[in-house]
Amino acid sequence: MALRCDMIIRDATIFDGTGAPRRIGDVGVTGDRIVGVGDLGGASADREVIGTGKAIAPGFIDSHTHDDRAVLCGPQCTLCKISQGVTTVVVGNCGISLAPMRHADKRPPAPLDLLGDEQWWTFDSFGDYAHALKTRGSEVNTYALVGHQTLRVEAMNGDVHRPAKDSEIQRMHTRLKQSLMEGASGFSTGLYYPLNKAATTEEVIAVGEALKTTGGLYTSHMRDEADHILASIEETLRIGTRLGLPVHISHHKCSMPENYGRSVQTLALIEAAASMQEVAFDMYPYPAGSTVLMPDKVRDGLRCLITWSVPYPEMAGRDLSEIARSWNTDLRAAAERLTPAGAVTFQMDEEDVRRIMRHPLSIIGSDGLPHDEKPHPRLWGTFPRVLGYYSRQLGLFDMETAIHKMTGRCAQIFGMVDRGVIREGAFADLVLFDPATVIDNATFEDPIQMSVGIEQVWANGVATFAKGKETGEKPGRLVTRNRTL
Repeated sequence: MALRCDMIIRDATIFDGTGAPRRIGDVGVTGDRIVGVGDLGGASADREVIGTGKAIAPGFIDSHTHDDRAVLCGPQCTLCKISQGVTTVVVGNCGISLAPMRHADKRPPAPLDLLGDEQWWTFDSFGDYAHALKTRGSEVNTYALVGHQTLRVEAMNGDVHRPAKDSEIQRMHTRLKQSLMEGASGFSTGLYYPLNKAATTEEVIAVGEALKTTGGLYTSHMRDEADHILASIEETLRIGTRLGLPVHISHHKCSMPENYGRSVQTLALIEAAASMQEVAFDMYPYPAGSTVLMPDKVRDGLRCLITWSVPYPEMAGRDLSEIARSWNTDLRAAAERLTPAGAVTFQMDEEDVRRIMRHPLSIIGSDGLPHDEKPHPRLWGTFPRVLGYYSRQLGLFDMETAIHKMTGRCAQIFGMVDRGVIREGAFADLVLFDPATVIDNATFEDPIQMSVGIEQVWANGVATFAKGKETGEKPGRLVTRNRTL
């Protein structure tokens, strides 16, 4: 009996997400699953998409986001993702997660406020957050981590600039364990940040012991990505070893000019560890980072762009140095006046960026901040930039490798069952794009610009983006580590 599908994408160049060589063929979809791959000439469908000259790949997985709130607030927040071909986002990174914590009386402390002011902090449990995801719907699938900074602020009643007491550690452990049972998939730390830096290694391990109940993942924005980066990597690896669980290093980089070139050392250390434990890392394809503005971190000689400011919203998009001059003050004093605020800092070397991106243990994550007034261009451009600039134009790696880093390898690291690959039985998370033209348009000066070359996007078999705009559909689901929901 001839195969009958809901949809067949015909005559496209198939990048299956495994890193295998591309091939021409058809992809058949019924419901939320792929039901046929290859020559489907004898099959029929309710709808056919002609993919001649185009590429079909698994939907891209954004392995590092701060989309906890964005996935709840509709296409105005997720167009930046679906227009890049993203079908799944990993939220709760850097120790910052919207659940489990209610913080409705006042603005949460930085960097938790990257996710929004007090009106958004309403989830007493991760189960409440998961319920909101299900009832409101989302354009993308969501895979969630629980943040250590969030747990600390709640358990320690905001008194976080010290090591936690045993009772507070137990409270965090219990909250993490409960969240994992309610659909969270891992635990993230942001040991670089003031809310988290007083935590000892032993505190992290004690809280993280809850991961053993579900086989969760440990991810970390490490204590230091500059002078003490090797010690920070070793601490991260040690935590993973003590927990007996996989470790994922967030947005790996070598910060500040005095550390440029040190990726040779860091990658050698991580690679050596990978022979003994599960370890990987994500990165974004730009030599500038972005987070909350921290006055004690600004320095002469490093360009700093303001992305938002509560007291001075009109300063978004301006250089901190220009603002300081106009106020007749120094950088730190200007930064203090601007806070709460966010910034883009040009703190990395392009050669390190390329070396880290090319390494076989790396995957791609945008680290985009969707609620910034003038965001880092990575929010809108990360995935087309890797495909168009780094793969097609620079030849840093072939497109099969680029797509593997955005799909199959990422799904494997995070334990996303039946996602990140094009094969029979996998979920129909798909992106149709033009490999000859795909490229990012977003710049530091004009960051809110849609990329080109992304033609259609489907999540769980339902179109979310077509003809340059969102479809209005919300087929996204909560994706849980090593489980099919």
